Amino acid sequence: MPLGYSILYRGILSSCNYDCPYCPFAKQLDSPAELRTDREQLLRFCAWIQAHVSHEFAVFFTPWGEALVRKWYRDAIVELSWLPHVTKVAVQTNLSCRLDWLADANVEKVGLWCTYHPNQTDADAFLAQCAHLDRLNASYSVGCVGLREHQADIERLKRRLPDDVYLWINAYKSQPDYYDRALFDAFERIDRLFPMNAKSHASLGRACQCGSRVFTVDGQGNMRRCHFVKDVIGNLYNANFELFLGNNPCPNAICGCHIGYVHLDHLQLYREFGGGVLERIPASHAVSYQSDTRQIK
Repeated sequence: MPLGYSILYRGILSSCNYDCPYCPFAKQLDSPAELRTDREQLLRFCAWIQAHVSHEFAVFFTPWGEALVRKWYRDAIVELSWLPHVTKVAVQTNLSCRLDWLADANVEKVGLWCTYHPNQTDADAFLAQCAHLDRLNASYSVGCVGLREHQADIERLKRRLPDDVYLWINAYKSQPDYYDRALFDAFERIDRLFPMNAKSHASLGRACQCGSRVFTVDGQGNMRRCHFVKDVIGNLYNANFELFLGNNPCPNAICGCHIGYVHLDHLQLYREFGGGVLERIPASHAVSYQSDTRQIK
């Protein structure tokens, strides 16, 4: 786990260039005014990080929509990656954007959580983007939503990715008893941590790093312990942010999303993921490599 504090930033951006049928933000458009506001709020957040040199931060951008098609997010990642007190800058992305801008970043600090959508992009095009990340020596994971109709696509993707790229599968939980044993086992063979994602973890009263060393911030600076607890605990821009943090147990009955349950102490997933907690790369996959040793199959 990165040292210091981990901040999950989610601004008002909700537009996406994909239209996945299970996503409420499919092909959603932000107005010009909303985009201006999102940019201004992100710039303010980055300025705050830049000014607070007495702390170490890892920043994880978790947008509702697709952020990297917006220049201000690409610029923010480049800027933050070069700050000595920032240990990691990670982002969730569908990898549809151009990637040349990463050459300007301190790529050793950048992590990408890349989601493959088989009904939105061609596998060859997606794998070409992964190959570009390899040439840049960028750290990234790849994943898919575990829909029945995408099983063959996921299995082909697994065969074609470099062996040391972690391929995660997010369980589809909108329909009870969605998986039969054969499909569940097939996905577990691809992603050994799939059973962990396929269940909702009892969390009420359990110790969690959220709210103490990990917290979320929205575009207005409102702090919450995590994305799944709506209560605002403070505002990043009003006072010493540490005053709003504390070792309080989880108030929710269950936690079923990776970006939440990975921080539950009793699951011991920090040991599993090490420094790759934010971009979802297990320690066993976080190996050093040179660009000519990784090959897209």
